[in-house]
Amino acid sequence: MTEVAPGGTFVEPAGMEDDVAALFAGDLGVLPYDARRALALVLQRRYLSAAAHPAEWRALLAHQNVLASRCHDMFVELVVDRDYEIAYKRQVREAGLSIPVLLKDEPYKRVETLLMLFARNRFRQEQGAGERAAHVDAEELVDYALGFLAAGETNLAARRREIDNAIGALVREHVLDEVADGRFRVQPVVEILLPVERLRALTAWLRNPSVAPVGTTDDEPDDETDDASDAVDEDEEAPA
Repeated sequence: MTEVAPGGTFVEPAGMEDDVAALFAGDLGVLPYDARRALALVLQRRYLSAAAHPAEWRALLAHQNVLASRCHDMFVELVVDRDYEIAYKRQVREAGLSIPVLLKDEPYKRVETLLMLFARNRFRQEQGAGERAAHVDAEELVDYALGFLAAGETNLAARRREIDNAIGALVREHVLDEVADGRFRVQPVVEILLPVERLRALTAWLRNPSVAPVGTTDDEPDDETDDASDAVDEDEEAPA
């Protein structure tokens, strides 16, 4: 079956029997380079998008069945959302099967979740207005998060640092892409990360902050050096 890639071009699925040159000493892999990168990026990141990695996205579509098979061998499901042009992974859980869990739940921190909620609302508003893109400013995000401070909170500098760290985390996760200093484009993946069920839980949480919803945690870093600011992009090398 021929796949349609972004832009309306056709991608012919490639068979595993096709000869592929070895990429390194002792290489037994049968997938071409871009397909391997697609699989590795899906496993490494929260998601792979066509916008950020067009070559790997095309390779994923061309080799979707075999990549899904590779994931299934590890009890992991490959989810491909063609509407939003996003692929991500999900842990398989099946009653009656003893499955080693490879994917740890990595919940977003509370402030990150608040910012995602604001970003998702902005994304839906702009979509409803017929806009092709949705943007938010850093100060809008800060003001929104500060609105949920506990009564009597006095350490505003620490709270502002937490919010700034949360914005940085969402940029690293490519939920937000910085297009100018302090201005961010909201990526469609926010719809995937905050489905309707989680929105209901978040609404209940906002009414009763003492109960954290599924997918959030109160384990906030106490110091900005404890955040994920040293995360390395998949195309960069870690310093020696």
